[in-house]
Amino acid sequence: MTISDAESYPWALPRIAAVEPAAAPRSLGAESSLGFTIGPEASPVEAMEQACAMVALSLPRFLEGVPGAGDVCAAVQAVLTELVDVTARHKAGLDLVGRVAFDGAHVMVSVGDMDGPLPAPEVEPGLYLVHRVASEVGQYAGDMGGRITWAAVEVRA
Repeated sequence: MTISDAESYPWALPRIAAVEPAAAPRSLGAESSLGFTIGPEASPVEAMEQACAMVALSLPRFLEGVPGAGDVCAAVQAVLTELVDVTARHKAGLDLVGRVAFDGAHVMVSVGDMDGPLPAPEVEPGLYLVHRVASEVGQYAGDMGGRITWAAVEVRA
């Protein structure tokens, strides 16, 4: 006798009919944010490619039903690319960490840990694009001794 021939066991859980969940309001949670870590072996170019590939898989789902979602995705990818590039070349630690989150009004991109304050756009020209596309840009002290750079890309309804 094989397992497939056996009767169901008394401890087996009963089947429950699937119920369609009610539409939940957009809030920050597991379904609207993505965190990632890129190891020290990745070059800045590889780090940009890996981060963008991960976000490209999830961000359209976060923005499903949002008017102009394609434009928002493109803007977020551009900001993410520049922040990962700058951070990867000025890392405080071994790993590069990031998070992309959608709260209904903004897509927040955060990348860390940098070894110092965000350079001026004159030093890192890609930051001109970040400042042009994002409604706000800033930094805060990270848990690992470096600085986390964040940018908020506004979602216009």
